[in-house]
Amino acid sequence: MLQAENTLFTIVMLIYFAAMILYFAFIAARREGVAKAAVALQAAGFLLHTAALVCRGIGAGRLPLTNQYEFATSFAWGLCLVSLAFIFRYKFTVLGAFAAPVVFLIIGYAAMQSKEVRELMPALRSNWLGFHVSTAIIAYGAFGVSFVLSVIFLLRDRMKASGFLDQHIPDREKLDVISYRSVSLGLLFLTFTIVTGAIWAERAWGSYWSWDPKETWSLVTWIVYAAYLHLRIRRGWEGRAAAVFAAVGFLCVMFTYIGVNTFLPGVHSYA
Repeated sequence: MLQAENTLFTIVMLIYFAAMILYFAFIAARREGVAKAAVALQAAGFLLHTAALVCRGIGAGRLPLTNQYEFATSFAWGLCLVSLAFIFRYKFTVLGAFAAPVVFLIIGYAAMQSKEVRELMPALRSNWLGFHVSTAIIAYGAFGVSFVLSVIFLLRDRMKASGFLDQHIPDREKLDVISYRSVSLGLLFLTFTIVTGAIWAERAWGSYWSWDPKETWSLVTWIVYAAYLHLRIRRGWEGRAAAVFAAVGFLCVMFTYIGVNTFLPGVHSYA
């Protein structure tokens, strides 16, 4: 099963890369057929990615969510899932042209990590593992989409007006609303992540909160996005300022995931 996972992982990387190229070709050639092919290829990559994760789980005899490689490939899976959901929900194919490179970069990062299957440490042998990490994957995926939407929003006015843009890219107001919904989804699941992590920590180590670097930066990220929603709802904050805020929030996400593991090791260093 692990050999099958390795093969599928390689195929998925190639498919995501091909989908990214097709999205770029769609922007350049402005042909609807190319757009449909790009979305179909991304969806096919997602299905094979799901199969790869299932093979990894069966081969490892546990959920594939416990080290840097497994979380990185799951992160890419979550971002692909949420981006496809938004593409279909809002008929927003151009979103894929911005999301596909991020998905490819994250799965490329996964490819550079060790794929070795190791026995779980005692603290990780808990049913809370699935709840805690799966909600983090969806949260990170949603925040990734909000980052992509923020980039599109900030570039929208720099693009020359054309019928193609009007047809395939929502106006600034709708982009702002879609980004807001993506942040809201991410914050909801990040809240679940923190709460389930606290419950799990109390059962594993006897303390709900220990100010481990990963815990601390997860809280910082939660505060940043909570501030975004507060300023938007209570102060009517929207537009460019909100887009920049959402983009900065994703930088916190990436530091929480990669930066903390690199520079601030703690009890979460395994992932």
